[in-house]
Amino acid sequence: MKRIFKTSRSNRIEPVLRSSTRPSHQDKRPVVACDPDRTDGTFKQAIEMGRTRLLITGTVIALGFGVIGLRLIDVGALQTPREPRSFAAVSATTIKKERADILDRNGQLLATSLKAVSLSANPSKIMNPQEVAVKLAAILPEQTTDELAHKLSADRKFVWIERRLTPQQHWEVNRLGIPGLEFRNTETRIYPQGPLMGHVLGYTDIDNRGLAGVEKSFDTALRSSVEPLKLTVDMRIQYIMREELGAAIVEYSALGGAGIVLDATNGEVISMVSLPDFDPNHAGSADGEAKFNRATLGVYELGSTFKIFNTALALETGVSTMKSGYDASQPIKIARFSIRDYHAKNRILSVPEIFIYSSNIGSALMAQEVGPVAQKAFMKYMGFLDQLNLEIPEVGTPQYPSIWRPINTMTIAFGHGLSVSPMHLASGVATMVNGGVRHDPTLIKTDVPRKGKRGISPKTSTTIRKLMRLNNIEGSGKGSDAKGYN
Repeated sequence: MKRIFKTSRSNRIEPVLRSSTRPSHQDKRPVVACDPDRTDGTFKQAIEMGRTRLLITGTVIALGFGVIGLRLIDVGALQTPREPRSFAAVSATTIKKERADILDRNGQLLATSLKAVSLSANPSKIMNPQEVAVKLAAILPEQTTDELAHKLSADRKFVWIERRLTPQQHWEVNRLGIPGLEFRNTETRIYPQGPLMGHVLGYTDIDNRGLAGVEKSFDTALRSSVEPLKLTVDMRIQYIMREELGAAIVEYSALGGAGIVLDATNGEVISMVSLPDFDPNHAGSADGEAKFNRATLGVYELGSTFKIFNTALALETGVSTMKSGYDASQPIKIARFSIRDYHAKNRILSVPEIFIYSSNIGSALMAQEVGPVAQKAFMKYMGFLDQLNLEIPEVGTPQYPSIWRPINTMTIAFGHGLSVSPMHLASGVATMVNGGVRHDPTLIKTDVPRKGKRGISPKTSTTIRKLMRLNNIEGSGKGSDAKGYN
């Protein structure tokens, strides 16, 4: 075939095909005419598609920034600010432990449980107990070769070798590859604040069973609950109390001491310190003196502090008024005993003067008018004759006369002959100054308002509060006049 082009009237060249007898070896591909309109349409379509994609992408980005902006406005301007929950409070609800955490009133961690690895052995599978004992003794310095050999030679299928291995000890024992030695996953109780809360928290044994303090009283609850146990104690106040009490013990060369901060309005214990104390992380190495809780377990004759209750009783029963006077010019002699004043004024004293000068004679004469029956009933009602209703097992039993004689009535008026714990005293004074409502002291924080019972009248409470402030300014308590704190 040959291509012959001819010109039409429109001056357009058109191909005309004719046959030829000669074969052609040229390109036999068909000729396609190029359409400019079609090319231009494809280009425009591509541009429009690109614009559409850019528009969609821009819209998505704008929406994203809009959502972020609205969230920032919501968090920064619309929501009420809240105290962030502590890590302990958050983790306690998401991590199941054998024993729940214990927190202070502000959510600070006081006690928690951590995963640990313990080492046990099946003596029946130990081929050479003596050789294994030598190898283990090099890794476990707290145990001797003889002790380990005795355990590994026992006629049993299970013995504990070491509880709570360190990661290094775990690795070294595992590296020995001795058949018969087995690792067991356990939990260990940790007290991050060390001795700061020793007498409040108590401690647990090697199997995480509570043996003292809150750990013992709430052993079942701590084992069954996921929610942490929140205490009323404030770790910050506890630290200050411990520092100041320790300084006082050094200053006065004391054998020990106790300090308590109590919320007078509801009985919540904000701080409770007994020194010497102990570290619950190493309770086994503490002696009995350190473990003895002087704040709640120890009972003492608390001396002139009981003149607060003696005065309140005399005013409440009406045997005395603020204008009453008592002759304190001479000591009171009973049999072979004499009641004297340490800061004698040797004259008639009014009730306020008896209080601010801490007169034993005047207090005894006031109590004599009240009488033994009324005094004992009042002390019973105030809780001074019974153990504390407190959430720890370490509570002491008050000591008082089996027969309440007139001489006992007079000496108890100034704090001799009746022994109670410092917590008894703090709780009693709170009743005297808070409007006259008695609350049992508590270590457990709750959102439910605590209801107390009437101890003395609001009028008597106001009078006692004024007398205590007067003693603070002019009397024997001047040393406690803290500037800016009435």
